[in-house]
Amino acid sequence: MSFFKDLSLSAFTAGFVAVLVGFTSSVAIVFQAAQAFGATPEMAASWMWALGIGMGLASALPSLWWKKPVMIAWSTPGAAVLAVAGMGYGMGEAVGAFIVCAVLIVLAGATGWFERVMNRIPMAIASALLAGVLARFGLGAFIAAQTALPLVLLMLGTYLVSKRLLPRYAVPLTLLVAIVYVAARGQLAWSTVHFTFTWPVFTMPVFSWQAIVSLALPLFVVTMASQNLPGVAAIRAAGYGDLPVSKLITLSGLATLVLAPFGAFALNLSAITAAICMGREAHEDPARRYTAAVSCGAIYVVIGLFGAAVTGLLTAFPKELVAAIAGLALLGTIGGGLAAAVRDESHREAALITFLVTLSGVTLAGIGSAFWGVVAGAVALAVQQLGRKPAKASAGKDIAASGNIAPDTQVQVAAAPGAGKNA
Repeated sequence: MSFFKDLSLSAFTAGFVAVLVGFTSSVAIVFQAAQAFGATPEMAASWMWALGIGMGLASALPSLWWKKPVMIAWSTPGAAVLAVAGMGYGMGEAVGAFIVCAVLIVLAGATGWFERVMNRIPMAIASALLAGVLARFGLGAFIAAQTALPLVLLMLGTYLVSKRLLPRYAVPLTLLVAIVYVAARGQLAWSTVHFTFTWPVFTMPVFSWQAIVSLALPLFVVTMASQNLPGVAAIRAAGYGDLPVSKLITLSGLATLVLAPFGAFALNLSAITAAICMGREAHEDPARRYTAAVSCGAIYVVIGLFGAAVTGLLTAFPKELVAAIAGLALLGTIGGGLAAAVRDESHREAALITFLVTLSGVTLAGIGSAFWGVVAGAVALAVQQLGRKPAKASAGKDIAASGNIAPDTQVQVAAAPGAGKNA
């Protein structure tokens, strides 16, 4: 099978790091959301089963089919919304809201309106958006030095030396050295690991207007604005602009629809973990990076089958190790995004505004900074370009510095302030 010929240690490690970062950074929020609806321990485990199976199959199968990395994740901001808004609703009403949200996601993908909006966002704005989303993880790698200076310095030194001598294996070697270090110091929390098989728990959906308005609509909005928007930016910034975005959005909605009764509240395109699996650190050859996404998907499926055990294993790592490996693994993508964002002088200020607003982490009306960064950048660009002849934006010119993006990816320039508002 060509997959095993294309698979490499760096690709598998990228898949593992993606899972490590994705789970440890937000699994607690998912459990809080489940508890907000009065979930029993069996129901909470079922949520992990549904999310793991959904993310795993929706990532691995399309990646194998198209031979391109497809990364699907759960909606972290959506989980945060549910954790806050879920009080007073039962699990049946929650499942009903998940189903309504899934139908809306399917419609957004099937009609193609979301992709059409994304096509009007210039590559400079999209690159700035991605850099802003990922830069927080880059900062986190060095903020971790405040509480674990020796570990962070060891990881940084290992990364720099490996990048010079064995650049293809810089991230795997850094992760290995870090694990050995924390294990030798007894800093791995093995007590959290309990190997048990997870069984799905079906919940009959209950539909109510209150739950639709209070849960389904906010969940849909934040998933599209805060997750799918930067997810598309990550795909295009990595040079996979020929991936069928609308089909992927539809796929994530259908997976959510099927698994909603078992606890899959919202599946969507990934941005952060996608950047890990789509970057040069996963593999020098872009045509073989799909193996990182397949590896990630396979690990997700295992997590689904052994939800509590594997979640405990992943959360056994010190949080500083996770923060540092995430930041180091994303350095190349952050640098490429920034280079593409400021390359075109006519888009530079608008791109910087997008980057800074996104990096700020500001949340307005319950919607995260990724959406507002695009809105701010689109408005700034529209004001600057008002009355001028619109210039054609070519992804090939914008991203030459990053080395990760295909030169034939074309992106249209936003012609009006509303270009980013509906994304």
